[in-house]
Parts: sequence; C-alpha cells; structure tokens
Amino acid sequence: MAATVEDAPALAEILQDSRAFLAPWEPFRTEAYFTVEGQRDFIKSGLKSYAEGVSVPHVILGEDGSVAGRITLNTIVRGPFQSCSVGYWVGARANGRGLATAAVQNIKRVAFEQLGLHRIEAGTLKHNARSQRVLSRNGFTQFGMAPNYLKIAGEWQDHILFQVLSS
Repeated sequence: MAATVEDAPALAEILQDSRAFLAPWEPFRTEAYFTVEGQRDFIKSGLKSYAEGVSVPHVILGEDGSVAGRITLNTIVRGPFQSCSVGYWVGARANGRGLATAAVQNIKRVAFEQLGLHRIEAGTLKHNARSQRVLSRNGFTQFGMAPNYLKIAGEWQDHILFQVLSS
C-alpha cells in the first residue's frame, strides 16, 4: 500500500520498538529518525521523490491491516535501463510471518505492470540469509558481490547483489 504521512506514527512506533532488531541491517540513524516527526519528514521526502518519478514508497501491512514495515522502489532509471532497486524492512513483532515475501511480490507487480520497468535490483548483507530467502522466493537471482557497498551498522559492508527481470 502506498505510504502516506498518516503512516508516520505507526512507523515511528515500530522503529522504536524494533530499533535493536533492525540495527544490524540498517545505516546509522539519528535520534530524530525514530520520532513521529522524523518519519513524517522521511515520508514527505519519499513522496517528493515519487512525484519526481524516482521512487515509490509503500508500507507493508500485517495480517490485521496495520502497518508492519516499509518497502520502497528506489533509484528508478528510465531510458534504455528501465530499472530500479528495492529496499524493505519489517518490524520485530511481525518478522518471520511472510510479510516481506508478500510485499516484494506485490512491489514486483507495481514495478513491472504499473511502471513498465524491466529490472529490479536488491542488495543484502552477505550474512542476511532471511532477506536472501525473501528475494529467492520472488524469483531474484544472485548476480554479483559488491565489496564495501553500503555503510551499515557503522561499517562499510559487502553486499550480495540480486536481480529479477520482468520477462
């Protein structure tokens, strides 16, 4: 479901509750990020990028319809590339229930059917087996490894790169 500013309180609550759980997989975040206002700003920035055609911010919903996490198509590039990347997370309480797998499946439809993109890329930390399974279940295949790719948990870390094509 598309993210809205009204999702900020729920996202802030999940992020506060899941801070330690998500920390090994996330870049360093300022204290402001974990507040309602910080999430409003984050969502507003995502919606601005959406208006510019370079991202598609969504929230992940739990079984009860409440916000459980976030998934975003980022760095949308048109022209001959027709590609984007995807990033996602699910809060600690909702983790392990297949929500990320379902969210990636849904965002693939958005990318391929609604946006007409050809390719989605995702990167995971080398030791993030759970996220690698989410991608594998959704038809992503490994195509490389990027040394020191992103600064996660305060350190430059290697990432395994995955992709899925529209056809």
